[in-house]
This record gives sequence, C-alpha cells and structure tokens, in this order.
Amino acid sequence: MRFGITTPNIDGFADPTLLVGLAQDAEDSGWDGFFLWDHMIYRPPWRPIIDPWVALGAIAAATSTIRLGTMVTPLPRRRPWKVAREVATLDRLSGGRVILGVGLGAPKDEFERFGEESDPQVRAAKLDESLTIIDGLWTGEPFSFEGSHLRVCEVRFLPTPVQKPRVPIWVAGRWPRPAPFRRAARWDGVFPINADGSDMTPEQVRDAARFTMSLRTGDQPLDVIVQGKTSGRDNESGRMAEYARAGATWWLESTTWDRGSLDDSAERIRLGPPPSGTA
Repeated sequence: MRFGITTPNIDGFADPTLLVGLAQDAEDSGWDGFFLWDHMIYRPPWRPIIDPWVALGAIAAATSTIRLGTMVTPLPRRRPWKVAREVATLDRLSGGRVILGVGLGAPKDEFERFGEESDPQVRAAKLDESLTIIDGLWTGEPFSFEGSHLRVCEVRFLPTPVQKPRVPIWVAGRWPRPAPFRRAARWDGVFPINADGSDMTPEQVRDAARFTMSLRTGDQPLDVIVQGKTSGRDNESGRMAEYARAGATWWLESTTWDRGSLDDSAERIRLGPPPSGTA
C-alpha cells in the first residue's frame, strides 16, 4: 500500500509557498503522494482559497519523486479541454507524476453562486462526458465528440502527457450509492467516501472495491483509495494491514484545514507514513 497526504487549498493552507514546503517535507519524509483539494469557494463565512493548479505547478518544480494531483476536481464546473491541457502540462513538468482525482463536486454553492448547473443528474452526465473528452484529447490523435452537454469539433491536442496510456484517473463517490462506482470501473482508481461522512471501515472498503471490480471489463489493476487519520506515533500497522487486505492500494492522510491545527498537520507530515503492516 502507498501513502499520500491530502491537504485543503483553504484557510491556513491558502498559501502556495507553504504548500510547496509541505510537499517537500512529505517527499523527504517518505510519503508517496501529495494531493490538494480543488475548491473555488467554501460556504460562508468566506475563507481564503488559492488555485490548486498553480500551486501544483510550483510543487512539481520543487519535488522529484512524489506523486501529485487533485483530490478531487469537480469536472462538471470545469471546461474539460482546459483541464486536459492543464494536466498534460503538469504531467510533463513533473516528469509523469500526476494523478487526476475527479468527482461531482460539493458544496452546491460552488455551482449556484456562479450560475452553474447544480442538479446532480446533470452534473453526473457532464462528468462522464468530460472524462471521455479528456481521455480522447490526451491521445494526441484527431478527436471529436458530440454529447448532450459538451461538444468537440475535430482537434488534436499536443503534446500528450508523459504517462501512457494516460494520466491515471481516480473517481470519488459516496458509498453505497452505485452510480459513482459504475463510473469508477471504467477508469483507474476508486475513492469511496461514506455517505454519512464517517470514515470507511475495512469491510466497507472491501465491498466497494469488489462492487467496482465486478463491473470492470479489462484486466488492468484498479487503485482503491482510503482516506483517514493516523497519529504518526502509534504503531498502526495492524490497522493499515486490515485496509490492505480489504483491497486498499493507497492511504491518504487527511490534514485539518483550520489555522489552529496547521502546525499539527505539518508535524504529522514530517513524521512520515504509518507502517503498512504488509511486510
């Protein structure tokens, strides 16, 4: 199992220089990935927020081995061709280290306050169309698309990403709602989140992974991502082993985004990942 850090782009973390330093600390401390939230706003009271893509460009230039990306980008409020270009550029800048996490997006404020469609069914359709477009553009071959919400007249996007056949795409979804996991089965990773907001148990992770795997048509491996918190001081190898046996391939360590806990989050990153318990 691999281990990553997921950090907000909000409030105390709304400082690109700080995020670059945290990513360097994560790389030096043995973490495998560093992922940023992708929020435009986050409910009143309004808080400082930075653009994750600009920050990731700086992180890519300041690191050399750690994987990086967003967890998650709400594609229904983005132009997929712009995202395709951003991710391909970031993949080249980082030497092929990018992972693209995607989802429907939340909260609804991020859509409604800017006149974007907030209906979940429409957002789901736009998410699927956007993924098809991004995947097609990344081939570097002539590509066209006609959907219910999006259209691409024949274009070629060059240069392509470094990674082949594409930058890995991880799809987030609230378990046990089936639709996001049907979507994830078509891509490279599944990120199950409990519908009630609680941490996923190993049993829930196993069920979500099995359901998603049962819908896959190819034999390519599927990443299974779990998010949670560890202390960095206690021996939690047994807990990690339970998630690994349930099918998890990545553990993402959550950081807390209020200013008061920023120092704690930085210290947790420097303590390094928990033992996997799989040796």
